[in-house]
Order: sequence, then structure tokens, then C-alpha cells
Amino acid sequence: MTLILVWLLNAVALLIVAYLLPGITVVGFGSALIAALVLGLLNMLVKPVLILLTLPITIVTLGLFLLVLNALMFWLAGSILRGFQVNGFWWAVGGAILYSIISALLSRLIA
Repeated sequence: MTLILVWLLNAVALLIVAYLLPGITVVGFGSALIAALVLGLLNMLVKPVLILLTLPITIVTLGLFLLVLNALMFWLAGSILRGFQVNGFWWAVGGAILYSIISALLSRLIA
């Protein structure tokens, strides 16, 4: 039950990000649900491999390259889904940061 609630809260966070940033669009709540699921799967399956492959860059930049990886995951999700669109890399950076903050705040509601 908690997993479904976190998934719904992440979809709401994605809708809030799309409302706040004009470079990110979400068609509706159904698209936000699918995008939240895809983002979760990308962060669970692809991101650890990318972190391992880019470990030297991450160490040199003192971890700041992880922001770039988050933005790339956000941008990738926006490019493979129809109802979720990210209009560029810098929108992906802002969206990924804002999405992380909002979803963390919303997750604290159920913790």
C-alpha cells in the first residue's frame, strides 16, 4: 500500500513541477502516473549503471555530476513518453531538482 501511495505522490510532484516550470509539460494525471513509474524504473535500473560508469567524473566534481545524471534521467523519461515532455537540458536540470525536493516533501507526509 505504501508503494502505491509513494507512486501517487510522485505523480502529484510531477504535476506540480509541470505547473511551476513552463519547459516541462504533462498532459494529465494518467500521463503523470506513467511518467512517475518510468522515472522510478529508470532511477532503479539505469542510474546505478551510469553512476558506476561515471564514478571518476563524480569524484573529480565532488558529486556534482550526480545532478547531471538526475537531469539526464528526467530528460530521457521526457523523450520516451508521449504525455510527458521536457524541452531541453536546462529544463531537465531544474525539473529534476524541483521534482526531488517536492517528492521528498510529499514523502514526509506518509513517513
